[in-house]
Amino acid sequence: MAVVHRTTMTPGKMELLASWLPAQPWYGGGYEGTAPQPVKAGGFRIDDPQGEVGIEFMAVTDAAGERPVTYHVPLTYRGAPLDGAEHALIGTSEHGVLGRRWIYDGTHDPVLVERLYALVRGEAEPQAQSESDKPDPSVTGWSAAPGRPGPVDVLEVCAGPDASDVLVRTPDGRLTLRVQRVLVPAPEQDPAGEPPLGHVTADWTLPDGTKARGRYAVVRA
Repeated sequence: MAVVHRTTMTPGKMELLASWLPAQPWYGGGYEGTAPQPVKAGGFRIDDPQGEVGIEFMAVTDAAGERPVTYHVPLTYRGAPLDGAEHALIGTSEHGVLGRRWIYDGTHDPVLVERLYALVRGEAEPQAQSESDKPDPSVTGWSAAPGRPGPVDVLEVCAGPDASDVLVRTPDGRLTLRVQRVLVPAPEQDPAGEPPLGHVTADWTLPDGTKARGRYAVVRA
């Protein structure tokens, strides 16, 4: 199990995200001349079996606009740069225990993508966001079929106005992992139409302190 260290990061995650968010196509923006004001609103972690990469699925609420918006930002933390992922670098930070960490938008990190698909299939256990060795049963993965084990290759990442679509090659063929960027409360049942092949559902906290629940990611053919 990954260890969550009680220490500092300089600059902090929210400081890095405040600079990074405005450049993302799914960021709704705030009032003119107003910088993002991200505040952590929830999330969870997944362990890297190799113990090399920190993996976090973070919900952050930004109140810079007319109404608060909660965004989903998957993050990976690495002890060295990820080759070919300069475009996905959110920034670097000095960790009080681990030293310099390279922090990436996790939709471009093959370790996070593989673990996310494993979570959908029930082969990875979600962990509490801020505590070591503590599973988080509130995070649920569901898959319409068990699928076959094997590698997951990231082929392309396309960011839209409310989600990032990660096209992957799996033993079951090509699939799209749609990472929801703008989180919205959603019922457990899917509306009429083509049902997803799988999904990850989790909670986050609204500005008034109440809980919301919805899809963090959806798998489609």
